[in-house]
Amino acid sequence: MKSHWDALKDHHAAVEGRRILDLFAEGGRADDFTAVADGMRLDYSKTNIDARGRDLLLALAEAAGVAAKREAMFAGAKINETEGRAVLHTALRNLSASVIVDGRDVMPEVRATHERLKSFAADVRAGRFTGQGGAITDVVNIGIGGSDLGPAMAAIALSPFADGPRAHFVSNVDGAHIADVLAPLNPETTLVIVASKTFTTIETMTNAESARTWMATKVANPAAQFAAVSTAADKTAAFGIAAERVFGFEDWVGGRYSMWGPIGLALMLAIGPEAFDDFLAGGAAMDAHFRSAPFGQNLPVLLALVGIWHNQICGHASRAVLPYDQRLARLPAYLQQLEMESNGKRVAMDGSDLPYHSGPVVWGEPGTNGQHAFYQLIHQGTRVVPCEFLIARRGHEPHLAHQHLLLVANCFAQSEALMRGRSLEEARAIMARKGLTGAELERQARHRVFPGNRPSTTLGYEQLTPFVLGQIIALYEHRVFVEGVILGINSYDQWGVELGKELALALQPVLEGGASPDGQDGSTAALAAWFRG
Repeated sequence: MKSHWDALKDHHAAVEGRRILDLFAEGGRADDFTAVADGMRLDYSKTNIDARGRDLLLALAEAAGVAAKREAMFAGAKINETEGRAVLHTALRNLSASVIVDGRDVMPEVRATHERLKSFAADVRAGRFTGQGGAITDVVNIGIGGSDLGPAMAAIALSPFADGPRAHFVSNVDGAHIADVLAPLNPETTLVIVASKTFTTIETMTNAESARTWMATKVANPAAQFAAVSTAADKTAAFGIAAERVFGFEDWVGGRYSMWGPIGLALMLAIGPEAFDDFLAGGAAMDAHFRSAPFGQNLPVLLALVGIWHNQICGHASRAVLPYDQRLARLPAYLQQLEMESNGKRVAMDGSDLPYHSGPVVWGEPGTNGQHAFYQLIHQGTRVVPCEFLIARRGHEPHLAHQHLLLVANCFAQSEALMRGRSLEEARAIMARKGLTGAELERQARHRVFPGNRPSTTLGYEQLTPFVLGQIIALYEHRVFVEGVILGINSYDQWGVELGKELALALQPVLEGGASPDGQDGSTAALAAWFRG
């Protein structure tokens, strides 16, 4: 009996040469290959997945035990097996539930921390908590990876709702980053948030020390204008941060899944606790949909299955995320971490080598900028890049509605062009109308051929609000989960980031000149010598 994987590969081989456009001939495909949830619309009809292919993909998800693993995750089971941890970022946005971990309901503490965050944010926004120079005007979040990418992305996405202190984000240990962010700010009215669970992350703590030195030039007690997102109470106290401004979270919240809780403090300060709760509500709504909708109408499941089809079955190694929404400019970078750190693995749960490729390379930029950059490769390059378009029906600038209409037209046209393409015969006709003949007509026509048959999905929503952003982020989180379950990998550890950190710590004293190279390869030793001069 063939495996589900073999059946899918056989089906792909049978339909590989088919034109996606031909699937629309019988009518009804757009509706049949579209799923909706709470005002969000996922159209995956512009893919080469047909009814048979979808049935096979759904059977793959069923056989992989997605449903059971999903309920285990929400129930607090330790599905992060390599670290022995639960995976409960969903608990941070579903504040009314009870979740038992190791025999204890963790939700009272989650709710208490959430109320502390809201109280602190309200005090800062109302001017009850001040800096040495008065009301806080700017907030600088110092973190890296999951302690930066999420809230930094969300702060830009929800800028129409920002009515509090201006939010700034520092992550890179390159001194240029913190220098440029701090340069225009007033130390006396700036609040600094240090986001590091262990309070030992070298990049974050280096930047925190630099920020404290900067603030000390004008502020008598710099630590009084610091807050921390950390569980290391002893280290935050040693830094001088008062306990009432320290907000922790459990080890069952992974960094790249953490902006729903204390890591989102900078976002809460910018948009306010009420709007932040709307953001949580959007995530919770997607959670409810993910848990209750049949797989065939389930947005996270379907998005994951489309990804499996394109990557593991069709062999397309990358995926372009293309938000036609300028305020989602940082979404591709956020999803790079979410997807590539989660599913960029080479072994299965039992430690055996994977028999197939794991997660794809995820990249992208907002439209329409990308159209004048890398769309050339997407349309006419030799590699097929599945595309994921995102578009709002309404923007936040009604006086510029004509520009939003142009934006939407470009989004829809690009997905159509990727699918439809342009044949050599059509290109010849275009060149003939321009007056070309003979060999020159043929040469010029060939440059204007678009292969087409390139797949895409389109995620539509009414308007980018806190609720909708919560839906989008939770959708992609659950997509990662489903893909990970199907691939049989642990999406919630990240051992791949460790080796480089260890080697960097060993190299630092060598670069400082206080130690001799020990075990470095010839190239690294030569580079270190070059740096030392």
